[in-house]
Amino acid sequence: MSERDSSRPRSTRTRTVPYTGGTERRGPATMGQANMIRCVLRDDPVHINIYDVWPVPAGTRLEAVIDALRALVVRHEALRTTFPHASGTAPCEQVVAAEGEFTVTVLDHAELPPDGARYATTVARRARAGRFRLDREFPLRVSVVAQDGAPVFVAVTASHAATDGSALAVLREEWLTLLAGGTLPPVTALTPLGLAAEEAAPAGLRKSEASLRYWEQIIRTGPQAMFAEPRATGTDVRVPQLTLRSPRGAEALARVAERTGGLPSTVLLTAWCALIAHRTGQTTCVAAVPTSNRFLPRLARTVNTVSQDALLSLDVQVPSFDALLRKAWGAALNAYRHSQFDALRLWEMIGDTTYERGSHFARDIVFNDVSTLPATLAAATPAPDGPEPELSWGPDQVLPTRVLTFVHRTAPVLHLGMWVDPGLFTRDEAEAFVTGLVRLLEAAGTQDVPFTDLTEVTGVRPVGRDTGWTRVDGCWVSPPAVADALSQALGGLPVHVAADSPDTDAPLDTADPDTAPSDTAPSDTASEDRAGRHLTAFIASDGSPPTPEKAHAALMSALPGRPGLLAPRRYVIVQGPPAEADRSDGWLRQRILMEGTGRGRGDVT
Repeated sequence: MSERDSSRPRSTRTRTVPYTGGTERRGPATMGQANMIRCVLRDDPVHINIYDVWPVPAGTRLEAVIDALRALVVRHEALRTTFPHASGTAPCEQVVAAEGEFTVTVLDHAELPPDGARYATTVARRARAGRFRLDREFPLRVSVVAQDGAPVFVAVTASHAATDGSALAVLREEWLTLLAGGTLPPVTALTPLGLAAEEAAPAGLRKSEASLRYWEQIIRTGPQAMFAEPRATGTDVRVPQLTLRSPRGAEALARVAERTGGLPSTVLLTAWCALIAHRTGQTTCVAAVPTSNRFLPRLARTVNTVSQDALLSLDVQVPSFDALLRKAWGAALNAYRHSQFDALRLWEMIGDTTYERGSHFARDIVFNDVSTLPATLAAATPAPDGPEPELSWGPDQVLPTRVLTFVHRTAPVLHLGMWVDPGLFTRDEAEAFVTGLVRLLEAAGTQDVPFTDLTEVTGVRPVGRDTGWTRVDGCWVSPPAVADALSQALGGLPVHVAADSPDTDAPLDTADPDTAPSDTAPSDTASEDRAGRHLTAFIASDGSPPTPEKAHAALMSALPGRPGLLAPRRYVIVQGPPAEADRSDGWLRQRILMEGTGRGRGDVT
């Protein structure tokens, strides 16, 4: 039988499974649920629905598989929860059922393909298609992959409004315990309704307000995108998966932790941030860290979606690895403490702040360390027996990020999954980046690593930017690209954009050589901002001139997907272009028709 034929089930049947024994409850949705509901209603289901594959122990009967699933549904309120809402509105309430039913699809094969786990993963991935009906649908789509009637894998696809990856890992662990005849302890983690009550209490509301202020500070002052460089284009990028498995990397990580006294997870985060900042030429590493909001014991094993980003902002302007490691734990803890917020208010704040700043916040790097969570299928894979480190490429996936890193294991194998924007990294460059991460850990395992040596130690070089790029207001910017984008947005009007001198407010004609890129560590002063530097846009008009407000609104609509653009702090509309349109002093001699910041929203039509 061919592999193609073996992937076709000889029979497919659906079992309806009733359950009873729960308690009916209702109450407000949690902040994490509201955050994911927003995504579920907006995003492509293939991108937002999550999945896992659970291997079935040999000799397990189908009825035992189904009985264990039924027990989990009764045990965890999130699996009995729906979100009623009127058509055209977003849910704000959750209802927990006391009883009900769910379905299990059984795919029985005469023979499974040689790589049965990969096939089961394909089954789970395919089931992501189709939006979950939040008001009535069971939040898991369960398929049992069987061979000759014997279950081999359970492919689970889940609504992100009810669970996250960590919750699926908890369910998998408990399900295996039940199949082994074990007894589960009472649930002590917060239920979704329990978390919602905490969030609505005065202390919870104060925590949410503090989170908004923390995020606003970063979004107002940090880089609008880590990957602001010539090759960074587009918003949703088709990204290939790169997997690294390395016992050598795990040993090096353990040596660094022993030498410095740092936690392995913090050491790895520090190394990753250092290398990202080095590659991008940034002085601050801003990264989303999704699993961090489970750092509290009462949330660590909750079966719920607590998918709210912690936003890490780590200043890498230090001389060495050890110095950065000393800062990293405090920065990470600060991020974790501010990962509970009202998502709708957060995005309203982001919209207002970025419009005022003239930026577009890009969640373009994500670091998701799931190594301390209950074992997943990825974590259970054996150590490589070939060359070190083992690198392999998997399927592409469309993601709204440029670099996404999953840490599956840190010992005895360092197991990372990475998705990197192919517009920024060729395959060779992506492999060199993850290999460079291992090399950095190996070097730091024996001694402190000066950041001036990062290129030599890791083999990873900073990105090249030509002299048209400069750092403005904490961001890498291309003033010529800003001018081109603004001109196009205004129907082709002549535009000149220049960086203001921090000392005189007089616009400079070119980027200052001191801010040009260099092959240095991220802490090198050559890549630091000049205090007070901003952009000024000169717009020439011989007819009906645009207002600064109209110019700003037009440019803001062009920012998404173009991280090298930052709106000018000042718009100066003049009577016609000068003869030397590439020189700021010529524009300054033109008659000024009007000028302003453009941040008001009155005249934007």
